Amino acid sequence: MADDDDLELSELDDDEIELEGEGTELLAAPDGGGEQMKTSKDLEAVYDIPVQVSAVLGKATMQVSQLLKLGRGAVVELDRKVGEAIDIYVNNRLVARGEVVVVEDRLGVTMTEIIKSEKS
Repeated sequence: MADDDDLELSELDDDEIELEGEGTELLAAPDGGGEQMKTSKDLEAVYDIPVQVSAVLGKATMQVSQLLKLGRGAVVELDRKVGEAIDIYVNNRLVARGEVVVVEDRLGVTMTEIIKSEKS
C-alpha cells in the first residue's frame, strides 16, 4: 500500500473492508477519548449537505489589462503540462489528484490519488 500521506484508489478493494457488525463502524468520540460505535444511519444527517467540488486544470497570472484584451478563441497558457495530474478541491481544500476524461460528450475527472491532509 502507499505511504500514510497518499492513498491510491486502485489499492482500495470493497471486499477487504470489514465493519464492526452490520451497518456499523468505529468513529472517534467527540472528546477525543476512546472510540464509540456509530451506525451508518448516524451519518445520514450529513448526506444532504451541499459541497463545492472544483477541478483545477492549472493556473495563470496576468494583469487586468491583459485579461481585458482576451477575446473569443484566445489561448491562456497554464502552469501545467499536458498529461499532468489536475488538483481536485472540495470546499477549497485539496483532497485528490486526477485526470481529465471524456464521458460521451462531456468532460469528467477520474481521481487517481487521494490526498490525506494533516488535522489541525
